[in-house]
Amino acid sequence: QVQLVESGGGLVQTGGSLLLSCAASGRIFSINAMGWYRQAPGKQRELVATITSGGSTDYADSVKGRFTISRDNARNTVYLQMNSLKPEDTAVYYCNAKLRLFAWSREYDYWGQGTQVTVSS
Repeated sequence: QVQLVESGGGLVQTGGSLLLSCAASGRIFSINAMGWYRQAPGKQRELVATITSGGSTDYADSVKGRFTISRDNARNTVYLQMNSLKPEDTAVYYCNAKLRLFAWSREYDYWGQGTQVTVSS
C-alpha cells in the first residue's frame, strides 16, 4: 500500500521559514510529478508548486521567489522550502504524487494527510 507522509509544518512568524518534506513509500514502480497543494479555511485547494521526475518546476504566482520545490528521486521524497512567509500562506499543505504501481498500470494520484502551516502576523 502506498503512503505519502508529510512533516515539517508548524507555527512561524511573518518573514520566517519552514521546510516541508513528503516521503512516498510502498510498492511503487515510478513517480512522475510530485507537488504541494494547500487549502486555507473556507477556500478551495490550490496548487503551490510541482516538480517532474526530470526536475522541471512550476509555481503559483503567489509563492514565486519565496518557495522552492525539490525532490530526491532515490528516496521518493519531495521538499518545499518556504521563505519570507506571510499570514496569507496559512493553510493545510498537502503532498501529491502521480505514480504508477506497475509498469503496465495507469498513473494514479496519491495524497498525503496534510500538515498545518500557520504564519502569525
